[in-house]
Amino acid sequence: MSIENNFRYIDREKSWLAFNARVLQEAADEAVPLLERLRFIGIFSNNLDEFFRVRYAAIRRLSLSGQTGEKILGGISAQQLVKDITEIVIKQQAESLQILNVIEEELVKQNIIIIDENEVTREHENFIKDFFIQKISPELVTIILNDLSEFPLLKDTSGYLAVKLVMKSEQKSSVLGLVKKGKPEVRYAIIEIPKNTNRVVELPNKDGKQYLMLLDDIIRYNLSSIFNIFDYKSISAHMIKITRDAQLDIDSDMSKSMLEKIATSVRDRRIGEPVRFVFDKNIEKDTLNFFLTKMGIDSSDSVIPGGRYHNRRDYMNFPNLGRFDLLYPPRIPLPVEGLSLDGSLLNKIAKKDYLVNAPFQSFSYLIKFLREAALDPKVTSIKITLYRLAKNSQIISSLINAAKNGKKVTVQIELQARFDEASNISYAEQMQQEGIELIFGIKGLKVHSKICVIDRIEDGKLKRYGFISTGNFNESTARIYTDLTLFTSHQQILKDVSKIFDFFDVNYRIHRYKHLIVSPHYTRSKFYKLIDREINNAIMGKPAYINLKMNSISDYPIIDKLYEASNAGVKIKLQVRGICSLIPGVKGMSENIEAVSIVDYFLEHTRSYIFCNNDNPEVYISSADFMTRNLDGRVEVTCPIYDEEIKKQVIDTFNIGWKGNVKARFHSENFENKYRGREEGQPIFRAQHEMYNYYRDRLEGVEIKQIKA
Repeated sequence: MSIENNFRYIDREKSWLAFNARVLQEAADEAVPLLERLRFIGIFSNNLDEFFRVRYAAIRRLSLSGQTGEKILGGISAQQLVKDITEIVIKQQAESLQILNVIEEELVKQNIIIIDENEVTREHENFIKDFFIQKISPELVTIILNDLSEFPLLKDTSGYLAVKLVMKSEQKSSVLGLVKKGKPEVRYAIIEIPKNTNRVVELPNKDGKQYLMLLDDIIRYNLSSIFNIFDYKSISAHMIKITRDAQLDIDSDMSKSMLEKIATSVRDRRIGEPVRFVFDKNIEKDTLNFFLTKMGIDSSDSVIPGGRYHNRRDYMNFPNLGRFDLLYPPRIPLPVEGLSLDGSLLNKIAKKDYLVNAPFQSFSYLIKFLREAALDPKVTSIKITLYRLAKNSQIISSLINAAKNGKKVTVQIELQARFDEASNISYAEQMQQEGIELIFGIKGLKVHSKICVIDRIEDGKLKRYGFISTGNFNESTARIYTDLTLFTSHQQILKDVSKIFDFFDVNYRIHRYKHLIVSPHYTRSKFYKLIDREINNAIMGKPAYINLKMNSISDYPIIDKLYEASNAGVKIKLQVRGICSLIPGVKGMSENIEAVSIVDYFLEHTRSYIFCNNDNPEVYISSADFMTRNLDGRVEVTCPIYDEEIKKQVIDTFNIGWKGNVKARFHSENFENKYRGREEGQPIFRAQHEMYNYYRDRLEGVEIKQIKA
């Protein structure tokens, strides 16, 4: 393989699509419980929606600007990339439909039957009509389109039925005084599918079988009721879906607050340019042309034929039907060895550091920490960064409780957290009303760090406690995202954390940090130094390796540095869940690099970085991936692990992931997503199962030996 510049990197967008293909693999995997497979279909669809709203939209903007963008995109033009993405997505959509058909056939074997409007039996007829009248009809938005001077704005978060009514009366035309019959009059309408009702409706059981019907088909079944004032001879309804450019265009008006600017930009997002139009491939051609023309959608947009149903992200909330045999068995989060939720956490943390690996271990420790700090008379202040929050956030409740108890609470809340802007604005307004001091970020920089520090007066002296995490302080996602959180009273580390909050306050002053690695000022250069040390050790014949676990790696300079390390003989292991622009295993470029991705029932979100350091490993946890935005365009925090027992835990958890031979796939330049198989006689090793067992065994007092990858 050539290693010219154009062949040194994998395009990040295509690599992301390869990640989503791994999600689709889970939906296709017969070993995955049946209802979980449906949910993976939903995750695949939801991921694709966000991809088009953000990444595809950005490339399309570049394409329409007339620029090729080849330097930005690594040698491919924006115009070509738009075409390539569309081709890949059309193929993936077709594959997802085939997988869905197989799943539905398997559901029938389990006596779970999804019916459409043409399969309604007499036993279900009254239920469906009553359900429509009581639940759906009051929420239904139906618009007749023919005579409107302006086409209504379609939202990219909704699904629609494009309705065609062929009227009984015919159009007439007069030519030279003679009256001729014309074509039948056609009327078009649009129905927005309600979002406040679960998309999948459970019907009464019959003959020991469970019946379901999609909201779309219940509406189709009741079309005659909706359009009963029209004298039509035929009616049809096909689903369409639009995706809009979701980039935020921030107002430069200095008289407006950041809160106002973001709120305005979020409202404007609903009128963003269309970037994708998905339609039922069975829709009549004239109906499709009517909608494309009226909506101003042309060949520069991604027009994708699909199946009968869209917005399949709703399958993420597919009802469990009481069929727990078709779901993954629940895994109750484990307690942390030596850290009880009874009694004072601060007293425990004062004596030693603790690491929480959620969701294998309980996220409740973070809530307990904040609730204790809110009540503790010795605590004077709490400072925390917030990025994505749960719908009914216990974090926010704890912070408000602290403010009501007279603590000084400072919250840096990121208003530009993608698709969480409206939620964060709402929480910001709520906290402001309770007297919490808010910081809204730094111009040109998102704050993506996950840090908290509290000040406590002990024996007349200031002592700090805090936590640093790889993930969001969100109790909802903590049930499915893997993340590490370090609880510490290490005073020098927490002094660095306090400096970061000083930087938020006065951001023209760049601080020096003795322990933490902080973006955008130090992360890139520090990682270069750590990699260079491994290179020098390898050249001198000393032990040298780098083990990195992250969500994505797409920054070309740091990839080049890893290639340099590989060529020097440094053994590099990468666990990269998502985008991997690095090409592993190429002779003369990356032959000492292996890269895998684990996709399983938990979303791998941990970032941990391990450097051999001549067999005296340096270990870090981080909020930052190896992406340009994380290294240079955000406030990120990478924290060293000093406690030897915790250092061993981080190394062990990396090695557990690396040994995985069930859900691990190899990264490659041809996007094969080939599974890492088992060698003959090698036992099954499912990494996420073994991770849970690892922490469970610690609680049972089993001696845990160092795990070798």
